[in-house]
Amino acid sequence: MADVAREAGVSGQTVSRVANGRSNVDEGTRSRVLDAMRKVGYHPNNAARALRLGRFGNIGVIMFTLSSFGNMRTLDSIAMAASDHNYSLTLIPVRRPSQKDVTRAFARLHRQAVDGVIIVIETALIDTAEVHWPAGLPVVVIDAGADLPHPIVDTDQSEGARLATEHLLDQGHSTVWHVSGPANSYSATRRRQSWSDTLRHHGRSVPAPVDGDWTSDSGYRAGLVLAENSDVTAVFTANDQMALGVLRALHERGRAVPGQVSVVGFDDMSESKNFWPPLTTVRQNFEGVGRRSVEMLLHGIRHGTSTPANVLVPTHLVRRESTAPPAS
Repeated sequence: MADVAREAGVSGQTVSRVANGRSNVDEGTRSRVLDAMRKVGYHPNNAARALRLGRFGNIGVIMFTLSSFGNMRTLDSIAMAASDHNYSLTLIPVRRPSQKDVTRAFARLHRQAVDGVIIVIETALIDTAEVHWPAGLPVVVIDAGADLPHPIVDTDQSEGARLATEHLLDQGHSTVWHVSGPANSYSATRRRQSWSDTLRHHGRSVPAPVDGDWTSDSGYRAGLVLAENSDVTAVFTANDQMALGVLRALHERGRAVPGQVSVVGFDDMSESKNFWPPLTTVRQNFEGVGRRSVEMLLHGIRHGTSTPANVLVPTHLVRRESTAPPAS
């Protein structure tokens, strides 16, 4: 540091401020110090800084699958938000949503020196009460349906499903069929419950949902079933990928979209506007979920206390050409 200070013509304290990412250094001086660091080959000792400050600048993420669209978008948002706050990520994928595997993941993260953990619970834990939540380590949970001892951030799944269902009813359809996500998914369960509650609230019949597994193949299979029922004029699918499969099945069976059947998805994948026809869908704010989860975790890291309330991030309906009033 003394070599850098001499090279840049500044004090050792200024070098320390630049090395620690402090904001109270003007840009000209910061640039000069950084140039001097490169010239003399100086690199801040992050391990020593962590020991001195009691922080490692690292956030752990526990996630049950990397294959779903929602989880990948959420992970990307967490990574960008963490980077904005000069934090790195350590990712621990978990094969099974069991209390044993989650407890092991926490143990691995403890060994890798993280300041806090974000856990993405897309599927239900066997028994959340049996998870060994780490004492003294801040934790924020995304997409949790259980009563957990940590702050929770999630998309307002119920609001999104209500918006989709009411949009189809407002178009004049007598009821709405549903292609559901897997039964062990919190988000699928909330979307399915909100769909049925909305239909009952409006005094409409509630058809039996057709089960899917988030994939377009399962949507295609569900679409083949729905296409054989002439009463089906409106379908709400629990994600856009299944909606894609439903659209294919309807096209193959000669059911025009939206002339005979209207279809609404959920997620607003970037490809959804290029489906045929372009898909009406519910947009999730993955960036908002990732940013809020990181902000809540950093609050716990810096202040030692959790934020006072859980957070639901709003959704909104994106209207495209896959929905229309029923044919008269």
